[in-house]
Amino acid sequence: MRAVLRSERTRLTALYGSLLLLAGGGLIALINILLRNGLYTRISGAVMTTTPNFEGTPPPAIEGRQTPVPAQPFDPGITPTPQQIEQWRTTRNLSIAVERATLHELLVVSFVALAVFAVISIWLAWWMAGRVLRPVGVITETARRLSGANLHERIGLQAPPGELKRLADTFDGMLDRMEDLVGAQRRFAANAAHELRTPLAVQRAAAEIGLAGNPPPEKVARIRSKLIDVVDSGQHLIESLLLLAVSEEGLEATEPVDLAELAAAEPAGAEGSAPEDLTLVRDLAPLTVTGDRTLLGHLVRNLLANAVRHNRAGGRVEVATSGEGVLTVSNTGPVIDPQDVPRLLEPFRRRAERQHTAGEGAGLGLSIVASIARAHGAELTARANPRPGGGLTVRVWFPAASPAEETPGSLTGQQI
Repeated sequence: MRAVLRSERTRLTALYGSLLLLAGGGLIALINILLRNGLYTRISGAVMTTTPNFEGTPPPAIEGRQTPVPAQPFDPGITPTPQQIEQWRTTRNLSIAVERATLHELLVVSFVALAVFAVISIWLAWWMAGRVLRPVGVITETARRLSGANLHERIGLQAPPGELKRLADTFDGMLDRMEDLVGAQRRFAANAAHELRTPLAVQRAAAEIGLAGNPPPEKVARIRSKLIDVVDSGQHLIESLLLLAVSEEGLEATEPVDLAELAAAEPAGAEGSAPEDLTLVRDLAPLTVTGDRTLLGHLVRNLLANAVRHNRAGGRVEVATSGEGVLTVSNTGPVIDPQDVPRLLEPFRRRAERQHTAGEGAGLGLSIVASIARAHGAELTARANPRPGGGLTVRVWFPAASPAEETPGSLTGQQI
């Protein structure tokens, strides 16, 4: 009961009911005041029109009331007879009695009507408050019911456009984003577990099978090399996961960073085995952005490493910066279906199934690039290059790029 009394519906009912009662009471009071002012005059005039007219001056007003004028005026020169005066007194008394009875009846009827109106007003106010607050109740129940198992539920409020409709639609949009985030986290956790389980299984198999019995030194050396490669792959995977988590947290400290300088100093073939006769073309114009130097270095490094790793013999890698705040990395390589490009920006997504070979990578490169770009407020787009070159072109637009110091851009071809 206390919860009902303290609810918003009760408060709105009191507000709406008070306003309706105030309006109804004011209307009844206005009717009584207007009717009271002219009631005696109208009653006495109606009564006197039914009595015979007589000549002479009408009696003066009695008790402050205005004596009505008869249908035919009296002759001022004739004195009214006692019968006429008695008739005037009878008319006056009758008019006063009728007026008092009418006002009393009007007052009683007004109070009864106001009481009935009060009951109806409170009921209408309660119903109206319930109708207004119904969407809020639906939103509250949906929010209370939500959990990780039913994030797919939506309010779907069917109502005319208005503030509450916009509130419900905004809540549904928030649930869409939450469902996407939770789904992405679940996929990330599952993929991370799978990726970490694979090197552990390889290490265990190498230790239990490869080193079983009394293996010769040559076999021990091969197993040792294999275990080192697997550990290096696992270490690289963990470092990539940590970098992805750090980039998702946002930026703690920023400074002006020259992306052209980072791109010029970064060796494209540092990670993974590069195909033979791969040509690197740099077209670097001054580009200074505000951000985290370490994260931006990883962004450039991952773009170049991805362009080198997924290339072909005799292929080409192009990296360019422009004063408009754009960093572009393009490569040749396998032809990619344009519909598969958005999927490549997700964690642990690859163009082909993983073969667990040396230098293959964990499928986190482009997802880390996308995460770092979001942390810097940049916009990343990727598109598949057409035949015959194939490959991928990734562009990153940085906001509010400031001009760097005058350094000449260069266009050079280098063998990796």
